[in-house]
Amino acid sequence: MNEILPSVLVVDDEVQIRRFLRTGFELDGFAVSEAETGAEALRAATLRPSELVILDLGLPDMDGSEVLERLRAWSGVPLIVLSVRGSEAEKVRLLELGADDYMVKPFGMAELLARAHSAMRRQLRTARGEPVVKFGPLAIDFTARAVFVSDARVTLTPKEYRLLQTLAQHSGNVVTHQFLLREVWGDEHIDDTHYLRIFVRKLRRKIEADPTQPHILLTELGVGYRLVSADQQPAAAAMGPP
Repeated sequence: MNEILPSVLVVDDEVQIRRFLRTGFELDGFAVSEAETGAEALRAATLRPSELVILDLGLPDMDGSEVLERLRAWSGVPLIVLSVRGSEAEKVRLLELGADDYMVKPFGMAELLARAHSAMRRQLRTARGEPVVKFGPLAIDFTARAVFVSDARVTLTPKEYRLLQTLAQHSGNVVTHQFLLREVWGDEHIDDTHYLRIFVRKLRRKIEADPTQPHILLTELGVGYRLVSADQQPAAAAMGPP
């Protein structure tokens, strides 16, 4: 019986980049389809839904952010944006529009694959409604609202738990400051980023072996935070404390 391969839609107007991405994803066991324009991408996503989308912003017929918005109107497919635009404001804007992750060109294929698998695992866990997720020594039981580090239960305040829960629900992917503030503290605190810094420090003291050298709760400077497990470390190695 033939094995069914996970599918990825690669959207980029540069032939060389599509060829590079096709080779990398096929070597990793994906079935790859391609689109050169935004219109082709939307058509392909509708007619042949994929399990992952890699989307370049600089398309000839429309900006990739428009493709993202139109996809998010009806699809929750894991989606990673590629762009030469590396500003923090641009990253935040696209993540708020619904991108699962963002990578600036040039990038390494190994890192892209790590982030792709992370986004797909997160969606699979969400679909299955798995009650327990693990990040190395950290385990979170959503049903019991319990947190364990190396099998020892850790006591968190309600706000600390809500922050950790929100990060875990988007594990491996960067979650913006604004999204976390809205989810944990409400819209009236959308600009109070000092709340996050304080609570992230508190969380790290409870879940990290060395809070000054975090390996689970990582910072993406100027953008947000990312909760990762050991196998996702290469994708976020440059991120440190706030």
